[in-house]
Amino acid sequence: MSWLQKLKQGLSKSSQKVSDSLKSLSSLSSLIGASKLDASSLEEVEDALIGADLGTASAARLAGAMRTHKFDGPVTANSLAVALADAIAGILQPVAAPLLPDPAHRPHVLLLVGVNGSGKTTTAGKLAQQWHQQGKKVMLAAADTFRAAAIEQLQIWGDRTGTEVIAGVSGGDAAALAYTALEKARKEQVDILIIDTAGRLQNRTELMDELGKIVRVIRKLDDTAPHDSVIVLDGTVGQNALSQVKAFQQAADVSGLIVTKLDGSAKGGVVVALAETFGLPVHAVGVGEGADDLQPFDAQEFANALTGVADNENAGNENYDGRNALERPLSQ
Repeated sequence: MSWLQKLKQGLSKSSQKVSDSLKSLSSLSSLIGASKLDASSLEEVEDALIGADLGTASAARLAGAMRTHKFDGPVTANSLAVALADAIAGILQPVAAPLLPDPAHRPHVLLLVGVNGSGKTTTAGKLAQQWHQQGKKVMLAAADTFRAAAIEQLQIWGDRTGTEVIAGVSGGDAAALAYTALEKARKEQVDILIIDTAGRLQNRTELMDELGKIVRVIRKLDDTAPHDSVIVLDGTVGQNALSQVKAFQQAADVSGLIVTKLDGSAKGGVVVALAETFGLPVHAVGVGEGADDLQPFDAQEFANALTGVADNENAGNENYDGRNALERPLSQ
């Protein structure tokens, strides 16, 4: 199964909610032969989008866009889905940005943050493997000192790719470990240093303060670090992702997002709400455990998968270039 097929399958629960509503809409007597949606139909569209976890604000704006959309002929479930996909892609296009380490920084420091169980350690390993395959010299720092299993998991990824892993003892000082890793990475001319931090709930002030300490300490060696501070979000948590981003922005000056666990989520629409609320780059999405299951975020492909639209249905959209950007590596 290709990565794109996995994405479609993963978002099928979300897209099913939307497509079922659109099919029932297109059979309404009030819409037979109509080339625009009436108020009742627009309300059902909005409800379908809320059901896919786009959130009330995003759903209302998209329903409003459908109010003024000019359909070519009578409204059908398919034509409405295509129009919605294109409107959603329009929201997502500005935030779709691959994660590109800056060669001016050596190392380029990537700080991965997020709550417990979001997939930070697995994401760190996948990124290390992908960049290693591109010929980059990568180092992993196991700054999740609260969970011994996280250190072991990162070591497995390191062994798999031949990537050096800097690790301390369980319960050690995470900031000190991050400092040691950066110091060593600079001496060894590492291209990319990935710092995997401990998962922490956004309402635990003392743990969020510790994250701020990591940032302050590594800036003693490089006042521009971290060069990317990326929050890893579990795609199954839905609208709770919004409060997570807000809290981590304050603690670690989050610069971008990676959304994981979209393989089987009915809440994939939250990516749209995140884009509208924060405008932060969405670097990648994950749909499985393999390294290749983490791929750059592509707005049109994601919107198509979310609404159940076939890839070739957007051929008439001048903003859709037909490329499968998801096949690009995370760094070019």
